[in-house]
Amino acid sequence: MSRLLPVALMVFTAASGLSLAAQQQLANAVSPISTTVSRPKGFGLSTIQGNALDWTNAKMSNARIRLRDARFGRIVDAQLTDKSGIFTFSKVEPGTYIVEMVSSDQSILAASELLIVNAGDLVSAVVKLPFRVPPTAALGGTAKSTAWIIATQALASSIVAVVPTRPVSPNQ
Repeated sequence: MSRLLPVALMVFTAASGLSLAAQQQLANAVSPISTTVSRPKGFGLSTIQGNALDWTNAKMSNARIRLRDARFGRIVDAQLTDKSGIFTFSKVEPGTYIVEMVSSDQSILAASELLIVNAGDLVSAVVKLPFRVPPTAALGGTAKSTAWIIATQALASSIVAVVPTRPVSPNQ
């Protein structure tokens, strides 16, 4: 609506018979006032909140979480989750972000999907660790438990079937 005021002013001044110089002087005097918008401090900033989960959907307390600007690759903020595995990034500028769960050596363990944040949005994100086979699962396991692990991993990776083509054991 503020864009219509200068146009209406120009139409009015042209119809009033004012000289071109007087019309320009009047437009310059009014235009800055009509287009200036006063916004409170922090206007347009958003919040990203979410949960950190392990591969069994258990809440991860004190997990290292960081917010990355996807456009430029820079880290915007970092924090630890609370006891319930919840994190909150406040005062986030509009843009595209990724929430990452990182280890103590800052390697990425899991990442959220791309989060498109507009001014004033409240965006939710879930960061979940991928499926992992416990390190002791294959030790001393039977053929049945090993087959179960392989089938479960294949299912998690969207593999439809696992068919052995030849024996893999050196003793056979």
